[in-house]
Amino acid sequence: MHHGGVVIIGYARVSTREQQLAMQIDALKSAGCTKILTDVASGAVSARPGLDLALDALGEGDTLVVWRLDRLGRSLSHLVSTVDDLAARGVFLRSLHEAIDTTTAAGRLTFAIFASLAEFERELITERTIAGLEAARTRGAPIGRPTVWTPEKDAAATAMLSSGATVTQMAKALGVSRATIYRHVIPDR
Repeated sequence: MHHGGVVIIGYARVSTREQQLAMQIDALKSAGCTKILTDVASGAVSARPGLDLALDALGEGDTLVVWRLDRLGRSLSHLVSTVDDLAARGVFLRSLHEAIDTTTAAGRLTFAIFASLAEFERELITERTIAGLEAARTRGAPIGRPTVWTPEKDAAATAMLSSGATVTQMAKALGVSRATIYRHVIPDR
């Protein structure tokens, strides 16, 4: 939806708890934004129609301006992903609060550092998860979802099957899904 000429679009977001939208809009206007889109987030709602409109309106050579980086992404990795998408489209980013401006070499360097931190954070989480699972296995702790199928249920299901019960009747009587009955009692279905 790009119509030629450089466009500077501002994006502001507030939660219902912190009402500082007017302050953000004033700062975005002072930064030269020709169009400002906003969202008022309520709780954990992730839909941000204002941001979606802003992102759709930006084309190569345009700039998205935000008051603070946290307005743009729900997490560091989401923020980096959004900025990577902008960069791939040739769109620049300015964050007023953090003084980041990807139209400059220093701004791109700063953001590259943020991207590296996000990748580092993801790797740490992965390493911790793997280490935690290995420690749990070493202790003999059960990993994954507990089984609902027991030897008692197996014996009961076998008896019910030989007396002519349907899969639905067996599942209901044993408190398991039909898929569980098929998996354990009638595997050659």
